[in-house]
Amino acid sequence: MRRISPVLVPVFSAVFIVGCSGESEDKGGSPEGVRSSSSDSGASDREKVLEERAEKALALGAGDETGASFVEAGTERVGDGIHTRSVLSTGASYSLAVVCSGTGEVRLTVSVKRTEPQTVACDGVPVRQRLADVPAQVGIDVDGLAGASGIVGWRIDEVTG
Repeated sequence: MRRISPVLVPVFSAVFIVGCSGESEDKGGSPEGVRSSSSDSGASDREKVLEERAEKALALGAGDETGASFVEAGTERVGDGIHTRSVLSTGASYSLAVVCSGTGEVRLTVSVKRTEPQTVACDGVPVRQRLADVPAQVGIDVDGLAGASGIVGWRIDEVTG
């Protein structure tokens, strides 16, 4: 049986820790807080185009002169839906924008007080909601309706002033 030199054990451990704990670098120019599962190498050209349209409609990566502060955003395939729980400042006001780029319709449900689900067309036009006096955690769920396909995106901004 071969023995590993005691000097090599720390070297292997350091390489393993660095290799496993490093975060991947974002090469897409996405702003901090933006999540995207549809931009992986397996995404079709159509999905990439639809994702770019959704990001443009939500002004992801662009400056914002609306008096709002960017909090978080993301894009997903309509088939995967959006199911996120955003941690926000209790009592503050936010703006939520949701856009679907593709075909069909999606159902948007926001868990702030007793909000009713809303149907959003996959026409690339953002639907905006003001979320006032929010709890500490807000759930955002978007599910595709029958026959819907494409990319759905969302963006939350804190409303200031």
